[in-house]
Amino acid sequence: MSQKVRVRFAPSPTGPLHIGGVRTALFNYLFAKKHGGDFILRIEDTDQKRYVEGAEQYIIDALNWCGIPFDEGIGKDRGVGPYRQSERKHLYRQYADELLEKGHAYYAFDTASSLDFHRKDHEVKGKTFIYNWHNRLKLTNSLSLSADEVQKRIDSGEDYVIRFKSPEGETIKLEDEIRGSIEIDSNTLDDKVLFKSDGMPTYHLANIVDDHLMQITHVIRGEEWLPSLALHQLLYDAFEWATPKFAHLPLIMKPVGKGKLSKRDGDKMGFPVFPMEWTDPKTGDVSRGYKEDGYLPEAVVNFLAFLGWNPGTEQELFSLGELVQAFDLSKVSKGGAKFDPDKTKWYQHQYLQKLDNSVISDEFSSILDEKGVKTDQNVEKIVVMLKERATFISDFWELSYFFFQAPESYDEKASKKAWKEGTNELMQELAEVIKGTNDFSAENVTGVIKGWITSKEIGFGKVMMPLRLSLVGSLQGPDVFEIVAMLGKDEAVSRIQNAVEKLG
Repeated sequence: MSQKVRVRFAPSPTGPLHIGGVRTALFNYLFAKKHGGDFILRIEDTDQKRYVEGAEQYIIDALNWCGIPFDEGIGKDRGVGPYRQSERKHLYRQYADELLEKGHAYYAFDTASSLDFHRKDHEVKGKTFIYNWHNRLKLTNSLSLSADEVQKRIDSGEDYVIRFKSPEGETIKLEDEIRGSIEIDSNTLDDKVLFKSDGMPTYHLANIVDDHLMQITHVIRGEEWLPSLALHQLLYDAFEWATPKFAHLPLIMKPVGKGKLSKRDGDKMGFPVFPMEWTDPKTGDVSRGYKEDGYLPEAVVNFLAFLGWNPGTEQELFSLGELVQAFDLSKVSKGGAKFDPDKTKWYQHQYLQKLDNSVISDEFSSILDEKGVKTDQNVEKIVVMLKERATFISDFWELSYFFFQAPESYDEKASKKAWKEGTNELMQELAEVIKGTNDFSAENVTGVIKGWITSKEIGFGKVMMPLRLSLVGSLQGPDVFEIVAMLGKDEAVSRIQNAVEKLG
């Protein structure tokens, strides 16, 4: 690739960024970094009716949280800005005029009601109305009207649009980096509107002009833009511009059945579909985010990379740097990628295991502070003991609450199972054994209690289950001797005595 690679992510600020959008941004980022290129963020806000306050900042914050910031964009101008389409609208008219002059576009004056009439008339006849080569000379446009009539209508302020003149009877040959060669019959294309009389371009014109002016070499975007590829190729040809390479990414599918992943799927099955929490400025509705649900950004990036891409090896865990090295558009699949909520949790679990224990301890300590738990326990030691069982940092409270507070009640089912006739006497005797132990390391505590059980010639279960129940309130938790050692002599004895009183 002799020309410097330049890619762009061009979302519309119409709401929060869906993880499908984050994945598109990620693939653009990985491709740019792999080839030493630039990753550009452009905000496509020509549709002002659908503009949502705060959405643009959300997009920027989400990319930053994921660790895939843009090189060029709002606040990072590299000479081809502005990067909001609404601030570029003065640019587009000259390109619409150029297409008119070259005969690749024409003025159309058809009113909404007349087009509606044609649509309904076609429906009655079992046909679909398409505005193109087969009927454009019968409609109200600059191809069917005289030049004077056209000028008169424009001068009088009549509403018009500028439509692209699709070719008739041609086979359009297209290339896609993921899907290979595609052929389209030009007769099936409609004459898309490129420019409206309010001075605003439609997405198609603005998109092509911006990609050209920003020197975009590769357009990597979602599969939903595949039907627009023929028009975009024709526009490049009409302007006589070099065409960038196109790659259309597969859709992210629902976990069950067919169809595109939606917020409704997440709400129903209990997982987020947005990178960060989003509050709708109009309704106040809050949508969950991966960040607030406790996911690490590295885990989110890793699982998103595998939605539609596969390195072709057994490796599943990739740092961002490794993803950059391994990423290749030829390894992106054509078929939709099924979203798997359990797999996302698996990635999160893997990344939590890699996270520094001191970082987890600091965050867990903050959770304890929020709960008003004052403790002299070694939080980091507890984290190390329980880490393998945790998927999120928030899990540590559920896994370790008994280190910080004595049980006030005991699991009923566990009590019936653990507390039998003679258990009271055994537990009282064990309390005395613990009282008499001076070296309170986990290793020594293990040796002392096991030695005592062996000397009594009783089954381990007769002591271990009621001991765990006394300390925890249920039959959960790590190694019981570790719990005894962590709680310390006085607390362990106190809890055993309390259980004897309440369960005896």
